Amino acid sequence: MNKPKVLIITGYGVNCEAESAHAWRLAGAEPELVHLNDLLDHPDQLNDFQAMMFIGGFSYGDHMTSGHVFALRVKHHMQAQLQQFIDDGKLVMGICNGFQVMTKMGLLPGLDGNCFEPTVSLMQNDCGTFQNFWCDIKFEEDSPCVFTKGLGTMPLPIRHGEGKIFTLDDALLEKLEANGCAAARYVDADNKPTQAFPANPNGSLHAIAGLTDPSGRIFGMMPHPEAYLFPENHPNWDKQKLNGDLPEQGLGLKLFQNAVNFINGN
Repeated sequence: MNKPKVLIITGYGVNCEAESAHAWRLAGAEPELVHLNDLLDHPDQLNDFQAMMFIGGFSYGDHMTSGHVFALRVKHHMQAQLQQFIDDGKLVMGICNGFQVMTKMGLLPGLDGNCFEPTVSLMQNDCGTFQNFWCDIKFEEDSPCVFTKGLGTMPLPIRHGEGKIFTLDDALLEKLEANGCAAARYVDADNKPTQAFPANPNGSLHAIAGLTDPSGRIFGMMPHPEAYLFPENHPNWDKQKLNGDLPEQGLGLKLFQNAVNFINGN
């Protein structure tokens, strides 16, 4: 079986290409790093890939709010090709700044087929400052998300200053929930969604840490699964080893394995 090809967009302040590529490689895919300018000059190369990823970092220095400039460049220079990529049933993943890009572009939550029409945003953390620590993330069982199927709850690192999912439209939030688009949430020690800091590091509405579109193929989240590929990435790995509960692999790898299994099965 051929390895699925995954496009990872690099350049202009994003900085998670190495670990993102390694995650896909460990999961059984063939990642390829492509600079944003090269992609915009030749957008038809999207046809060569089965999945694409918007990675973390600080694109364009987060000027005009996080991910905004990057989103505008993609939207206005390759919207037709990206729409065709989605219509062909392929996968799109965004992590941290990549998630910010996807919401600013309008790819998420993608309700009613409204790609490229922004309806939610990721805004400044309620605490007002950049946060960098590990949180417990619960992946909703009833979500259609391809990436998060059967994952339950896992610890993942966050590192962001603008991670609060926000909208003034209560009806939109209800529709988002009804369609299972809230694929990931921040939870407390009792595994319950929470608005309390620091378990919820940004005050995100409904404790949402990640969103999917109704198809489950377009997914973005603020926590970094690509930063938990090995057991030793966890800050308490030594205690886990002493207690006999050190996992065989970093738990974040499971999201990438889910994606590769989906592609291979289709």
